[in-house]
This record gives sequence, C-alpha cells and structure tokens, in this order.
Amino acid sequence: MAGGLWAGGAIAALLATALPVQHQGPSAIVDPPPDKIVIDIATVNGSGCPKDTAAIAVSQDNTAFTVTYSQYLAQLGGGAPPTEARKNCQLNLVVHVPQGFTYAVASADYRGYAALAPGASSTQKASYYFQGSPQTAYRTHTFRGPYDDNWQATDETDWAQLVWAPCGVQRNFNINTELRINKGTSAPGSVSYMTMDSTDGDISTIYHLAWKECPGR
Repeated sequence: MAGGLWAGGAIAALLATALPVQHQGPSAIVDPPPDKIVIDIATVNGSGCPKDTAAIAVSQDNTAFTVTYSQYLAQLGGGAPPTEARKNCQLNLVVHVPQGFTYAVASADYRGYAALAPGASSTQKASYYFQGSPQTAYRTHTFRGPYDDNWQATDETDWAQLVWAPCGVQRNFNINTELRINKGTSAPGSVSYMTMDSTDGDISTIYHLAWKECPGR
C-alpha cells in the first residue's frame, strides 16, 4: 500500500493532543519548518497489519505523524492457534522533508486494549532505525494480568540521544512493532488478548518529530 497523505482538517482534529516537541539544543529548531512534509508508505509487512489495514497522516504543523491500524490483535487461548499469540508490523516509510532540514522521532505514543487473565502478561515492543544506519532504538513495555482496560505506552528519547536522519540523502525510516501474549501461570483454557485498536476499530499511534537545520544551510 503506498500513498502520501496531506493532513487536512480531520487529521488536525485527530492530532489536537499532539504537542510540539520542545527540546532545546545548540542546533535545535523549536518551531518546525513551514513547508509541509509528505510521508509515503513504501512497504507494510507483518501479521499485525494485513494489506490495507494501516494508514498514515501528517499533522498540519509538521510536529507529528499518525499511523492508524485496524486489525492489530494478538491472542492466546480460546482455540486460537499458537501463532496468534505474537503479531508484528514493519512500516518502511519514505519521508520527504523540506530542503535544509533533518528530523528525528522524539517520542511515540501507542494505545490499545488488553484483556489478560491472572498470571498472564503481554509485551508491546518497538524499534526505530534509518535505512543503512547501525543505530537502532528499542523500547519494551510489559503489562501483567489480571488486566482488562485500555492501555497506553510512550517511548521517549532525550535530545542528546536522538537519531537524526542523514542530511542531503534519502534514507527510509523503519518502524517495527510487536504485540506478544505470554501464558505465564494463567489457568488452562483462559483467554488473553491485546490489541492496537479502540472502540471505533482504529488506533492512532502518534510519532512526535523534532527538527534541526542541516549544516551549511
């Protein structure tokens, strides 16, 4: 599935809670560049994001983009095959940024729903890296049963540890996410699941961007 989406009024409303990144640094740009960015989905792979079940949009102020899933579900028990206990999704994104600027993902917000039996647990993992870069950022969040509620996890990176897109070259940005259910000491026959979705069937995973000028601009 491919296609860059410009953020319109509906996306602006969706991202109303996405605050601009306010990190400071010697080459920091607090305000994002005025020109819009465009993000194309180059490839989408994984059991958690079958074809046409993931979409992306960019906020009007260039401080965030949102990935929306509609069928991201891991479950264990209830007759589900063992392979259903782990779901993953890899997004390969082509990010077109204004000339003379570079960006980094400063934080990411994930949301969903989990119903975990007593003794069971689940993990939400994510990794981020630019094509051809040896630097990969990993984050893991664990939830333990009994649990039956919405969940939220935030990955944050200090300014000094941000991994910036290379200046002057196009390098695709990769986001790998995973949901996994662990049986643990839960009773035989018990059912546990974890989703990246909400009551309306979609989950908005918001990635907040930081900006700075490239050298020599």
